[in-house]
Amino acid sequence: MQTPRRILVVSDTVVQALYRQFDGQRFGEIDLVLSCGDLPPEYLTFLTSVLKAPLCYVRGNHDIRYDTKPPDGCLEIHGRIHSFGSLRVLGLGGSRWYNGGPNQYTEQEMRRLIRRLRPSLRWKRSVDIVLTHAPPRYIHDAEDPCHRGFRCLRRLIDMYQPAYLLHGHIHAPFDSEDQRITRVGRTRVINCFGCYLLEIEKDGMVEES
Repeated sequence: MQTPRRILVVSDTVVQALYRQFDGQRFGEIDLVLSCGDLPPEYLTFLTSVLKAPLCYVRGNHDIRYDTKPPDGCLEIHGRIHSFGSLRVLGLGGSRWYNGGPNQYTEQEMRRLIRRLRPSLRWKRSVDIVLTHAPPRYIHDAEDPCHRGFRCLRRLIDMYQPAYLLHGHIHAPFDSEDQRITRVGRTRVINCFGCYLLEIEKDGMVEES
């Protein structure tokens, strides 16, 4: 497929303009949809169908229905690198372990998963987008056990410098879209709570809301 130019990222809460009150003109043509987790599977099924765009996702800590009712026509990429044209996306779902529920990982477990991906990261010349549910530690995260980020995600940024790390999990109001973004070296870490729109140019990525 051709490299996607307009990417819609969704996370954590259903945006009614994308669902019950769908307004296609608001978002225009979308080439790819990415989900950071904690969303009903029916919502993802609806999005890939109505937008006529491929959708890939990682699970959040509340996505307990996905084993019995996965979203139709969507691709889970947890622990994988998937290519859309020349765009490479790495998926790392779940939150920090806090009560033993599904889709929860200790720091050590997530670090081991990333370590197993290192040969693929080298072979695929790193990645352009890291799609996660939880944020990196000390970037957009909180201090309660559930919402602490992963230290190993920060190390992944430092080592591979993806263009973006897109996450959810942290529910926050934004007075402006700039408040979603923290820059770490060449990487923009973006809280995609609700929805966020990325537009890719031929010579690089720029973000739009």
